[in-house]
Amino acid sequence: MAVAHAWFGTFEFARLILQRGFAAVYLAAFLGVLRQFPALLGERGLLPAPEFLRGRGFWSNPSLFAWGYSDRRLRAVAWTGIALSTLALIGVFALLPWWLGIFAWLLLWFLYLSVVNVGQTFYAFGWESMLLEAGFFTAFLGPAHFAAPLIPILILRWMLFRTELGAGLIKLRHDRCWRDLTCLYYHYETQPLPNPLSWYFHRIPKPLQRASVLFSHVVQVGLPFLLFLPQPFAAAAGGFAILQQALLIVSGNYAWLNWLTLVLGFSAFSDATLGVHAAAIAPPPVACTALLYALAAATLALSVAPARNLFSRRQAMNRSYNPWHIINAYGAFGSITRVRYEIVLEGAADPVLTPQTQWREYEFTAKPGDPRRRPPQIAPYHLRLDWLMWFLPFSVHVAGPGDLRFPGYEVWFLRLVAKLLQDDAPTLRLLRVNPFPEAPPRFLRARYYRYRFTTPAERRTTGHWWHRELVGEYLPVMSLRTAETASRDI
Repeated sequence: MAVAHAWFGTFEFARLILQRGFAAVYLAAFLGVLRQFPALLGERGLLPAPEFLRGRGFWSNPSLFAWGYSDRRLRAVAWTGIALSTLALIGVFALLPWWLGIFAWLLLWFLYLSVVNVGQTFYAFGWESMLLEAGFFTAFLGPAHFAAPLIPILILRWMLFRTELGAGLIKLRHDRCWRDLTCLYYHYETQPLPNPLSWYFHRIPKPLQRASVLFSHVVQVGLPFLLFLPQPFAAAAGGFAILQQALLIVSGNYAWLNWLTLVLGFSAFSDATLGVHAAAIAPPPVACTALLYALAAATLALSVAPARNLFSRRQAMNRSYNPWHIINAYGAFGSITRVRYEIVLEGAADPVLTPQTQWREYEFTAKPGDPRRRPPQIAPYHLRLDWLMWFLPFSVHVAGPGDLRFPGYEVWFLRLVAKLLQDDAPTLRLLRVNPFPEAPPRFLRARYYRYRFTTPAERRTTGHWWHRELVGEYLPVMSLRTAETASRDI
């Protein structure tokens, strides 16, 4: 171990950043659980967890809710997670005995695992597994009163390697625009939830856009191999990863994907590289060291499948190989959409529809709607309903103006329509604006629009951030009875 530390260095500052950074992301995640889970997946949610859990055992789907779900139990899990992540963020975990610190971090990990494993499509994002894997291995970084152990540092570097290389290879394999360097011509405009600066990034000259894609390929495909070399090579790979993630953070809302990856980048920095002169600290006790060697062996065994995936022609974009979400395959945005379509929900209060009926739009928190509204900054907070609304147009084929063809509606979407027609308070709290504050609408429909960023001239003239054109009707007019019947029939 002494030889290894001479090769890689010491990591007291990196440990501090990793522990506090991951704790901050866990805090954001559990706040989202508290505010969104009951409406999305609770007892009366769009995809109720009790229905999902029927017939599922603990070992196939590890979760505290395997023994019964209730919204009250969910809120207890969320508040416990908020309390634990806050304690970790302010440094309390780092003051605990090493075995108690491990227990505290693993408890935080298991609480979030319990949520993810019943979260269905609303929790089927790659960064859920990233957060679980990062939290699990952070448990073994140890307290501040003994030296940061090398093994979990290297395991977290291995996670950074898989995250970066997986993202780079999935791009080169899946979409020609990544190979011809043109994907950023479209990406800032068509990404799930643009932020206030996305409009400006979309207007960057095309030569610089192509150079940015080339930079991404170098950072994600070439430099990750330096992570396991001595300093300063490892730090160079980590530094460029941090720089790239910072650029992604300021150009869009990707939940905590980029924030997690940015924090992981600090695993590549030794104290000496950062100019930190850590005082001599006692090494971990023998029992802890034995546990770390066992952890290393288990990590090697679990890494076989994700390593094969990296070099497979059929590379999976995001995949967990075990229900504990430990050592996963990562990759994002393998394909880029060239045109942005949005589904806009509208309600009407009239008891009888006529050509003069006034239709009012529902506004989501971050999803584009009103062309005049500036895209907000949301990340690292994760708006799950807004993200799922972004995915809906992918099932639609647009053959021409007013000619839409699609295989069917998602059950959660039809239930969302029914909830809005019921004026359901928990569901309405997921939205930015309720256009019917006095009474629920009698009817609801969904229209299908093509959106694009306005040009500089259009924005100067109108003040609008978006220009939109109606393509057709996504969902025909529905009453509460027809919406409830449709959702039951799926």
